[in-house]
Formats: sequence, structure tokens, C-alpha cells
Amino acid sequence: TWCRVSQVRRLAQLPHGIGRRHSRRVPTALKDVILRGEGVTKTYPMGEVDVLAVRGVDISLSKCAFMVLLGASGSGKSTLLNILGGLDVPSSGRVFYRDEELTGADEGTLTKFRRDNVGFVFQFYNLVPSLTARENVALVTEIAEDPIEPEDALALVGLGDRVDHFPAQLSGGEQQRVAIARAVAKQPSVLLCDEPTGALDFRTGVKVLDVIERVNRELGTTTAVITHNVPVGKIADRVVTMSDGLIESETINQEKLSPDELTW
Repeated sequence: TWCRVSQVRRLAQLPHGIGRRHSRRVPTALKDVILRGEGVTKTYPMGEVDVLAVRGVDISLSKCAFMVLLGASGSGKSTLLNILGGLDVPSSGRVFYRDEELTGADEGTLTKFRRDNVGFVFQFYNLVPSLTARENVALVTEIAEDPIEPEDALALVGLGDRVDHFPAQLSGGEQQRVAIARAVAKQPSVLLCDEPTGALDFRTGVKVLDVIERVNRELGTTTAVITHNVPVGKIADRVVTMSDGLIESETINQEKLSPDELTW
């Protein structure tokens, strides 16, 4: 099947070619929901006014699927992703990981959920300047239950020859790839990426998207990418568009593009 159900094989066994062109048909039905929100609302008090960032959204992520969440700044997409990933809590509504309800969970439970199940990639790389690429990835592998070796994670993102470089010795795109390696090294079930190409130029952004797509395709990691860049949606199984805290539309891509086929 198209879904790689096992995430336990070593990265050293993976093909080394990154950026291969491909276009595959996605399944007609996305099954096996792994993460979902029901009636999710988030309200922020701003003085005497309450700002509704997310307005009663229902959303789900299926096992091994690749979803792009589109929307302009302020549409609520980052807030929604943070709630699904356990970085924030909803004002109302319910959140589930598999069959476990996270709604109302204490901070310890949410911390364990994030540590064991979710990898995060942000627009800014959040690398420790005084640590090498290998050591930045090892920050995660040292506390994960079943981690990938840092060297293997870096090889997956095309940085096998940069393991001993410090962040200042790497380009912006390379630093973002280190951040991706760090996120996937613990073998999470879910990878959540918030504007991962937002600080990068077009060519570098395509390389980063290629790495994210490869993680989804070859490891079977359920993946969600937030972006305001509409063409990025063409590489996903499913595109959800948000506006003013609501889901405006949802599209299933019957044919997908590879990242190196994108233009914007």
C-alpha cells in the first residue's frame, strides 16, 4: 500500500536520492484517523474584547497522510496546529490522539504526548548555536524512547557531511533541515510544520519541502504543513483552507506534484 505503516526501520536502509520526481495517486478515502479536533474554539482576551482565533473547527489527520493547512496571517491556522500538537489548549471543544482524549489534560500529560508522539518544525530553526548539527539532533534522541541515530536523521535530510558543523557554518536551508532531522529523529507519529519555508528563498524552500515530503512518503509520518503559499498545497494529499478562524474549504488532490515541480 501507499502508506508506510512501519516507522522502525533504520534510516541507513533508506534510498539516498533526495528530490526524485514522482506523482502518485492518493487513496480515495483517508482512513485511520490519528489526530482530530471536534468543535475546537480558541478565544484570547484582549483587554475588554475577546478575540476568537479559532471558531468551532472540526479537523482530522489520518495515518500517513500529508495535509497542507492554507490561510493568510491571522486566519487561525497556527493556533489550530498548536492545539492539535498539545502546545496550546482549546477554550472549548475536544482534541483526541488516536483513542485518547487530550481535552483537559494536565501539563505533564501534554508534555509526554508531545515528547513521545509529535515532531515540530517552525519558521525559525531554534537551534542551539554552541552545538553542532549532530549535537542539536541528539538533544531529542537522548530523551526519546526509540530514537534514530542523529547521523542517520541528518543523512535523511541530506546533511550527512555536515554533522559536525555549527549552525553559523550552515545556510538557512541547511539549518532548517537540521531542525527537521531533530523533529523526526525521535520517530514521531505526527510531524507538524508551521511555515517551514517562510524565512527561505524559493530554491531553498523547495529543498526543505522535498525533505518534509520524503519523511512523509518513506517513513509514513503523518504530516501537516502550515503555509500562506497556495502552490505548496499541490504536494499534499489534502488541502484545508482557513479564513477568520473557520475552515473555508477542503480539497483532496487526486494527483500530486513533487516539490521540484512547484513554482511561485
